[in-house]
Amino acid sequence: MTDQTPSPVSDLMPVLLRIAAALERAAPPAIPAPDFAAADAFVWQPEGRLQPVPRVNRVEMGLLRGIDRMRDTLFDNTERFARGLPANNALLWGARGMGKSSLVKAVHAEINARGPERPLKLVEIHREDIEGLPALMGWLRPDPHRFVVFCDDLSFDGDDTSYKSLKAALDGGIEGRPDNVIFYATSNRRHLLARDMMENERATAINPGEAVEEKVSLSDRFGLWLGFHKCSQDEYLAMIDAYVARYGLTVAPEQLRAEALEWSTTRGARSGRTAFQYIQDLAGRLGRRLD
Repeated sequence: MTDQTPSPVSDLMPVLLRIAAALERAAPPAIPAPDFAAADAFVWQPEGRLQPVPRVNRVEMGLLRGIDRMRDTLFDNTERFARGLPANNALLWGARGMGKSSLVKAVHAEINARGPERPLKLVEIHREDIEGLPALMGWLRPDPHRFVVFCDDLSFDGDDTSYKSLKAALDGGIEGRPDNVIFYATSNRRHLLARDMMENERATAINPGEAVEEKVSLSDRFGLWLGFHKCSQDEYLAMIDAYVARYGLTVAPEQLRAEALEWSTTRGARSGRTAFQYIQDLAGRLGRRLD
């Protein structure tokens, strides 16, 4: 006589199948592999996706004045990297508005304009997403392209420990930085940390010297340090003249000089950013587009 008693496993099977189906529906869709042929520039999204940027907001390298040494040094470093030669991570630090981020984007465009064998890719990662840098490196490592990973206005405050992710991704992890990736960052701070943050470490740590060294060692991951300083009046006016010539703006030299100097005085700064803000105002008054 055959035992017709159902087994506990067969009784549970329909329930388990329904649970598995529900979990599959609830799970987020798999993130597709990035299509690096879609653009030459991308933005890293918090969910782990690379968003193509069809048109990069950039300034032509010839319009960046007063930073000739930094321009040439960064270009040479990037060109070597694009050719597959050794190159350093770069930290562009110093005065605000002096073209640090503009220089990174301009150098990237200039390198690609010279027609490398394979286009150099620019990937921007936002400061608040820096903990995702190891995951980004994982996406980039197997790809045949070469990548400049760029973080604008990078700095750390208070109890922020995300700088440890950056240290490991740049140089300290077991895999190290991929050979096809270089990291460029801009900051107003040379050591990326607020002075009061460093002083607090000295005041509260058992061994203050070691505590500060552990944080300052982040900037040591950048083999290339480029300092940007406030420009002189002549350099500021040279920036204005370059923009006027580039966009074909017609204005009397005496009027241009007087207005440009007044513009910088009322804003308390002379910089490339201030110069371009004046040009935007001038073009608007003249009814001209800045294409």
